[in-house]
Amino acid sequence: MTNKKYILGVYEDEDVLLHAIENIRAAGTKIYTVFSPYPVHGIDDALGIERSRLPIAAFLYGLTGLAFALWMQIYMLGFDWPMIIGGKPHIALPAFIPVSFELTVLFTAHGMVITFLIISGLYPKLKVPVMDVRSTDDKFIMAIEVKEGVTDVNQLNTLLRNNGAIEVNEKEVTK
Repeated sequence: MTNKKYILGVYEDEDVLLHAIENIRAAGTKIYTVFSPYPVHGIDDALGIERSRLPIAAFLYGLTGLAFALWMQIYMLGFDWPMIIGGKPHIALPAFIPVSFELTVLFTAHGMVITFLIISGLYPKLKVPVMDVRSTDDKFIMAIEVKEGVTDVNQLNTLLRNNGAIEVNEKEVTK
């Protein structure tokens, strides 16, 4: 378990926050994260967050589900227990469409949930570190990690206040 120190800038308006993010990144300061009570359009681009690769994972999970469904039906109805139903051939692909669709959706949904939880680190925890409780209510919180000997706290406080922060706090978080 490590203790990390953060400087938190508290903002009231999302437009001021977006402008502050651009100015602070332009000043060369790395922003750890921003907490928001609701999704803010354009904040990912402002923070420089790359586009997610989850759609690629979704496609691969769907492809796996489709392959499994087709293999399962062809094996069961064509080789393991072939039955003649209404004069249809043993391997009737049009009849396999509903089951194939359902398993494709099932594999994709479960795979995406599991992948998202693993990538995000949202494992069950006894204690969840909260930077500032007001971020779930009506304030926007910008967190900047303080690195000992590298970060000038006074300069960072001035930078945050000059860019519209209504309050600047220090917080130590145990992870």
